Amino acid sequence: MSQSDPSSTENDVAANLAEIQRNINSACAAAGRNTADVTLVCVSKNHEADHVRKALVDGRRVFGENRVQEAAGKWPGLREEFPDIELHLIGPLQTNKLKDAVALFDVIETVDRPKLANALAKHRDSTGQCPDLFIQINTGEEDQKAGIAPKDADDFIKMCRDELKLPVKGLMCIPPVDEEPAPHFALLGKIAERHGLKIKSMGMSGDYEAAIRLGATHVRVGTAIFGSRGY
Repeated sequence: MSQSDPSSTENDVAANLAEIQRNINSACAAAGRNTADVTLVCVSKNHEADHVRKALVDGRRVFGENRVQEAAGKWPGLREEFPDIELHLIGPLQTNKLKDAVALFDVIETVDRPKLANALAKHRDSTGQCPDLFIQINTGEEDQKAGIAPKDADDFIKMCRDELKLPVKGLMCIPPVDEEPAPHFALLGKIAERHGLKIKSMGMSGDYEAAIRLGATHVRVGTAIFGSRGY
Protein backbone atom coordinates (compact mmCIF):
# COMPACT_ATOMS: atom_id res chain seq x y z
CA MET A 1 0.00 0.00 0.00
CA SER A 2 1.50 3.30 -1.04
CA GLN A 3 0.09 6.41 0.55
CA SER A 4 1.08 10.00 1.09
CA ASP A 5 3.48 10.77 3.91
CA PRO A 6 1.69 13.61 5.74
CA SER A 7 4.88 14.66 7.52
CA SER A 8 6.61 15.47 4.22
CA THR A 9 3.73 16.60 2.01
CA GLU A 10 1.37 18.12 4.53
CA ASN A 11 0.67 21.24 2.51
CA ASP A 12 0.62 19.61 -0.94
CA VAL A 13 -3.04 18.68 -0.85
CA ALA A 14 -3.34 18.37 -4.63
CA ALA A 15 -0.43 15.92 -4.82
CA ASN A 16 -1.85 13.89 -1.94
CA LEU A 17 -5.25 13.72 -3.63
CA ALA A 18 -3.66 12.62 -6.90
CA GLU A 19 -1.81 9.78 -5.16
CA ILE A 20 -4.91 8.70 -3.26
CA GLN A 21 -6.92 8.69 -6.48
CA ARG A 22 -4.28 6.50 -8.10
CA ASN A 23 -4.55 4.10 -5.16
CA ILE A 24 -8.34 4.09 -5.42
CA ASN A 25 -8.12 3.38 -9.14
CA SER A 26 -5.69 0.51 -8.56
CA ALA A 27 -7.81 -1.01 -5.80
CA CYS A 28 -10.89 -0.80 -8.01
CA ALA A 29 -9.05 -2.44 -10.89
CA ALA A 30 -7.86 -5.26 -8.63
CA ALA A 31 -11.43 -5.85 -7.47
CA GLY A 32 -12.97 -5.54 -10.93
CA ARG A 33 -14.92 -2.46 -9.87
CA ASN A 34 -15.71 0.83 -11.56
CA THR A 35 -13.78 3.74 -10.06
CA ALA A 36 -16.89 5.91 -10.37
CA ASP A 37 -18.59 3.66 -7.80
CA VAL A 38 -16.21 4.78 -5.01
CA THR A 39 -16.66 8.20 -3.40
CA LEU A 40 -13.72 9.80 -1.60
CA VAL A 41 -14.95 11.62 1.50
CA CYS A 42 -12.27 14.19 2.35
CA VAL A 43 -12.17 14.31 6.15
CA SER A 44 -11.50 17.93 7.00
CA LYS A 45 -11.98 17.86 10.77
CA ASN A 46 -9.48 19.96 12.72
CA HIS A 47 -8.28 21.77 9.61
CA GLU A 48 -8.79 25.44 8.89
CA ALA A 49 -10.96 26.57 6.00
CA ASP A 50 -7.99 27.88 4.00
CA HIS A 51 -6.33 24.45 4.11
CA VAL A 52 -9.57 22.67 3.21
CA ARG A 53 -10.10 25.07 0.30
CA LYS A 54 -7.11 23.48 -1.45
CA ALA A 55 -9.10 20.29 -1.91
CA LEU A 56 -12.09 22.25 -3.16
CA VAL A 57 -9.93 24.05 -5.71
CA ASP A 58 -8.67 20.62 -6.78
CA GLY A 59 -12.26 19.66 -7.59
CA ARG A 60 -13.28 17.67 -4.53
CA ARG A 61 -16.80 18.25 -3.28
CA VAL A 62 -17.54 15.53 -0.69
CA PHE A 63 -16.24 16.25 2.81
CA GLY A 64 -16.60 14.80 6.30
CA GLU A 65 -16.62 16.53 9.67
CA ASN A 66 -16.75 15.06 13.17
CA ARG A 67 -18.31 17.91 15.13
CA VAL A 68 -21.37 19.99 14.42
CA GLN A 69 -19.99 23.12 16.07
CA GLU A 70 -16.70 23.03 14.16
CA ALA A 71 -18.47 22.44 10.87
CA ALA A 72 -20.90 25.29 11.54
CA GLY A 73 -17.97 27.67 11.93
CA LYS A 74 -16.20 26.52 8.77
CA TRP A 75 -18.57 25.42 6.05
CA PRO A 76 -21.15 28.18 5.54
CA GLY A 77 -18.45 30.44 4.13
CA LEU A 78 -16.98 27.69 1.98
CA ARG A 79 -20.44 26.85 0.63
CA GLU A 80 -20.78 30.43 -0.61
CA GLU A 81 -17.70 29.86 -2.78
CA PHE A 82 -18.51 26.24 -3.67
CA PRO A 83 -22.28 25.71 -3.47
CA ASP A 84 -22.22 22.11 -4.74
CA ILE A 85 -20.51 20.72 -1.62
CA GLU A 86 -21.84 17.50 -0.07
CA LEU A 87 -21.11 17.51 3.65
CA HIS A 88 -21.15 14.35 5.79
CA LEU A 89 -21.29 14.14 9.57
CA ILE A 90 -18.98 11.26 10.46
CA GLY A 91 -18.76 11.82 14.22
CA PRO A 92 -21.28 11.07 16.98
CA LEU A 93 -24.42 13.21 17.03
CA GLN A 94 -25.99 14.26 20.30
CA THR A 95 -29.71 14.92 20.11
CA ASN A 96 -29.28 18.48 21.42
CA LYS A 97 -27.24 19.22 18.25
CA LEU A 98 -29.72 17.53 15.91
CA LYS A 99 -31.45 20.65 14.62
CA ASP A 100 -28.14 22.28 13.70
CA ALA A 101 -26.84 19.06 12.15
CA VAL A 102 -29.90 18.61 9.94
CA ALA A 103 -29.59 22.19 8.70
CA LEU A 104 -25.87 21.83 7.92
CA PHE A 105 -25.19 18.29 6.72
CA ASP A 106 -26.34 16.51 3.58
CA VAL A 107 -25.58 13.09 5.05
CA ILE A 108 -25.42 11.87 8.65
CA GLU A 109 -23.31 8.70 8.73
CA THR A 110 -23.60 8.00 12.44
CA VAL A 111 -27.18 7.02 13.28
CA ASP A 112 -26.30 4.71 16.13
CA ARG A 113 -29.17 4.34 18.61
CA PRO A 114 -32.96 4.32 18.84
CA LYS A 115 -33.09 7.66 20.70
CA LEU A 116 -31.35 9.43 17.83
CA ALA A 117 -33.44 7.67 15.19
CA ASN A 118 -36.66 8.68 16.93
CA ALA A 119 -35.44 12.25 17.31
CA LEU A 120 -34.61 12.44 13.60
CA ALA A 121 -38.07 11.12 12.72
CA LYS A 122 -39.75 13.60 15.05
CA HIS A 123 -37.76 16.48 13.55
CA ARG A 124 -38.60 15.28 10.04
CA ASP A 125 -42.28 15.09 10.88
CA SER A 126 -42.32 18.63 12.26
CA THR A 127 -40.11 20.33 9.66
CA GLY A 128 -40.10 18.09 6.61
CA GLN A 129 -36.30 18.04 6.75
CA CYS A 130 -34.04 15.00 7.03
CA PRO A 131 -30.69 14.39 5.34
CA ASP A 132 -29.70 11.02 3.95
CA LEU A 133 -28.73 8.64 6.75
CA PHE A 134 -26.19 5.86 7.24
CA ILE A 135 -26.42 3.53 10.22
CA GLN A 136 -23.20 3.05 12.16
CA ILE A 137 -22.43 -0.56 13.05
CA ASN A 138 -20.02 -1.21 15.92
CA THR A 139 -18.45 -4.21 14.21
CA GLY A 140 -15.87 -4.69 16.96
CA GLU A 141 -18.48 -4.34 19.74
CA GLU A 142 -16.18 -1.90 21.51
CA ASP A 143 -17.63 -0.37 24.67
CA GLN A 144 -16.00 3.01 24.02
CA LYS A 145 -17.23 3.27 20.44
CA ALA A 146 -20.63 4.35 19.13
CA GLY A 147 -22.71 2.15 16.88
CA ILE A 148 -25.27 -0.61 16.88
CA ALA A 149 -23.97 -4.07 17.77
CA PRO A 150 -24.05 -6.49 14.83
CA LYS A 151 -26.54 -8.73 16.63
CA ASP A 152 -28.96 -5.81 16.93
CA ALA A 153 -28.37 -4.38 13.47
CA ASP A 154 -31.19 -6.15 11.62
CA ASP A 155 -33.88 -5.02 14.06
CA PHE A 156 -32.54 -1.48 14.19
CA ILE A 157 -32.34 -1.13 10.41
CA LYS A 158 -35.92 -2.41 10.08
CA MET A 159 -37.10 0.01 12.77
CA CYS A 160 -35.46 2.98 11.06
CA ARG A 161 -36.71 2.11 7.59
CA ASP A 162 -40.06 0.41 8.13
CA GLU A 163 -41.42 1.99 11.30
CA LEU A 164 -39.88 5.46 11.24
CA LYS A 165 -39.65 5.73 7.43
CA LEU A 166 -36.22 7.34 7.68
CA PRO A 167 -34.10 7.75 4.51
CA VAL A 168 -31.52 5.09 5.38
CA LYS A 169 -29.15 4.83 2.42
CA GLY A 170 -26.31 2.73 3.79
CA LEU A 171 -24.09 1.54 6.62
CA MET A 172 -20.86 2.80 8.17
CA CYS A 173 -18.21 1.25 10.42
CA ILE A 174 -14.90 2.05 12.10
CA PRO A 175 -12.94 -1.16 12.80
CA PRO A 176 -10.90 -1.48 16.01
CA VAL A 177 -7.50 0.13 15.58
CA ASP A 178 -5.64 -2.96 16.81
CA GLU A 179 -7.36 -5.52 14.58
CA GLU A 180 -7.16 -6.52 10.95
CA PRO A 181 -9.91 -4.43 9.31
CA ALA A 182 -10.88 -6.85 6.53
CA PRO A 183 -13.19 -9.06 8.65
CA HIS A 184 -15.01 -5.94 9.85
CA PHE A 185 -15.46 -4.68 6.30
CA ALA A 186 -16.75 -8.10 5.27
CA LEU A 187 -19.22 -8.14 8.18
CA LEU A 188 -20.56 -4.72 7.25
CA GLY A 189 -20.97 -5.90 3.68
CA LYS A 190 -23.00 -8.93 4.76
CA ILE A 191 -25.36 -6.80 6.87
CA ALA A 192 -25.79 -4.33 4.04
CA GLU A 193 -26.51 -7.10 1.56
CA ARG A 194 -29.21 -8.59 3.78
CA HIS A 195 -31.07 -5.29 3.68
CA GLY A 196 -30.41 -4.33 0.08
CA LEU A 197 -28.29 -1.35 1.11
CA LYS A 198 -25.73 -0.49 -1.54
CA ILE A 199 -23.79 2.21 0.33
CA LYS A 200 -20.98 1.03 2.61
CA SER A 201 -18.87 3.76 4.21
CA MET A 202 -15.73 2.01 5.42
CA GLY A 203 -12.01 2.54 5.16
CA MET A 204 -9.84 5.43 6.28
CA SER A 205 -6.32 6.71 5.56
CA GLY A 206 -4.60 3.47 6.58
CA ASP A 207 -6.93 0.89 5.07
CA TYR A 208 -9.09 2.42 2.35
CA GLU A 209 -7.61 0.23 -0.38
CA ALA A 210 -8.54 -2.94 1.52
CA ALA A 211 -12.01 -1.50 2.10
CA ILE A 212 -12.46 -0.88 -1.63
CA ARG A 213 -11.48 -4.44 -2.44
CA LEU A 214 -14.20 -5.56 -0.01
CA GLY A 215 -16.92 -3.37 -1.50
CA ALA A 216 -16.63 0.10 0.08
CA THR A 217 -18.59 2.74 -1.79
CA HIS A 218 -17.37 5.59 0.42
CA VAL A 219 -13.89 5.88 1.93
CA ARG A 220 -13.16 8.52 4.58
CA VAL A 221 -9.63 9.87 4.21
CA GLY A 222 -8.24 12.78 6.20
CA THR A 223 -4.61 12.62 7.32
CA ALA A 224 -3.37 11.27 3.98
CA ILE A 225 -4.93 14.33 2.29
CA PHE A 226 -4.49 17.20 4.71
CA GLY A 227 -1.64 16.06 6.94
CA SER A 228 -1.67 16.01 10.71
CA ARG A 229 -4.50 17.73 12.51
CA GLY A 230 -4.36 21.47 12.15
CA TYR A 231 -6.10 22.68 15.32
